[in-house]
Amino acid sequence: MFVINESEREYRFGESGPKYLMKGPRMNFAIVRFRPGEDFQAHYHNVMEENFFILEGKVDIVVDGVVHTLSAGDLIHIEPGEVHYVKNAYDAPVKMVSTLAPYQDVDKVNVDNPVY
Repeated sequence: MFVINESEREYRFGESGPKYLMKGPRMNFAIVRFRPGEDFQAHYHNVMEENFFILEGKVDIVVDGVVHTLSAGDLIHIEPGEVHYVKNAYDAPVKMVSTLAPYQDVDKVNVDNPVY
């Protein structure tokens, strides 16, 4: 058992990217923030399923070539093998929760970014 506050961790890229509050042993839990115009490389997972729950803002999440525009209160569940790409094409930051399970130390397979 442990307790952690978000303020105890930093975003991977300074003001944006994932901020992992927990990595393993059974799942990852992160707060993710993207500023306007930011994105990350399309990828998929062989074993882990991923969820994004939007806390603030608006974001496009492309899953297997289909664009899903999500905003605060929306949840998207992504199965293993589904190629996904996230882009903040809007004028305000987006903040969301990301969960990955079951935990795998290495399970991310990068692919070329889709045309967006």
